[in-house]
Amino acid sequence: MAAARAVANAILHTALTSRLSYCGANKINHYLCDMVPLFKLSCSDITINQLVIFTEGSIVVAGPFLFIFSSYVRIIFAILKIRSAKGRRKVFSTCSSHLAVVTFYFGTILFMYFRPSSSYSLTKDRIASVMYTILAPMLNPFIYTLRNKDVQQASRKLFARISHA
Repeated sequence: MAAARAVANAILHTALTSRLSYCGANKINHYLCDMVPLFKLSCSDITINQLVIFTEGSIVVAGPFLFIFSSYVRIIFAILKIRSAKGRRKVFSTCSSHLAVVTFYFGTILFMYFRPSSSYSLTKDRIASVMYTILAPMLNPFIYTLRNKDVQQASRKLFARISHA
């Protein structure tokens, strides 16, 4: 089902982008061919494209984000019911790494696609797209690996050796 939604999403944006006319230099100074830089090259009216990004994107991005957010609200209420401070700290420690990855991923996507086109900046968009396409997936295993006690012990030993050297 998710694959069908992804394909439908891609077809919709491809069809809308292919109807645009382009004028001038057709070079995108970006590391991927994203929609917003293409819109900047277009000399056509991009109102429909922007409206589709906002409405369809609200469903595709905001839906999962709101589901995850509401799950975390429930988790926080469950954590607050735990009587021992040590138990609360352990549970929150487990959830915080996932929350950090989710916030990092959705934060950059929201920045990229849910802001006025007048605030577009090629440099900021390149940085944001690197963050959500490369850094977030790369940080995900790293953050979860740090939760492993063996990795934590090995890191402490390594830092102790480095600081005494």
